[in-house]
Amino acid sequence: MTKIAIVYYSTYGHVAKLANAAKKGIEFVGGVAATIYQVQETLPEEVLTKMHAPPKGDHPIATIDTLKEADGILFGFPCRSGSMPAQVKAFFDSCGGLWASGALVGKTAGLFFSTGTQGGGQETTAFTAVTFLAHQGMTYVPLGYRGKELLNMDEMHGGSPWGAAHWPRVTALVNRRRWNWLWQLRRVSPSLK
Repeated sequence: MTKIAIVYYSTYGHVAKLANAAKKGIEFVGGVAATIYQVQETLPEEVLTKMHAPPKGDHPIATIDTLKEADGILFGFPCRSGSMPAQVKAFFDSCGGLWASGALVGKTAGLFFSTGTQGGGQETTAFTAVTFLAHQGMTYVPLGYRGKELLNMDEMHGGSPWGAAHWPRVTALVNRRRWNWLWQLRRVSPSLK
């Protein structure tokens, strides 16, 4: 059985929803099992309360062993000013031992994101994450333009050739048709219509 680790960080729960959708899509494929892990929160509870952040989900905390034991890894996080949040950067920075031993060389990796605005940095966030993947020797599998929805200019939606994504405000206001979730599933199984 191929083991996929879905490692995400989410402040407000949007990326956690994407992680759950990705798990459904991954497990739609036979012979593949996905486990969801969350990146350790670094903000104090007092700050999270002031930010009105909901409680974290019950997914286990990702460790360097999570990455070592997986056959493939899907990383998800919100965009922060065109880059990954500090929590994800701290997690990536803790992986120096994996780099030194070559433990992740050849493993496949993909990315997914959530941004608050149309120009919220989906692509630049991917650029900043790809440097980690490259230094680890991982094989980055971008989404590309495999879904025709990405070319649809009639309405706002998330996503880029760099990875699956959504804008929470657009999803809430415009998209009541499950477009974003279907797109996330199609990322791992192009045969879904």
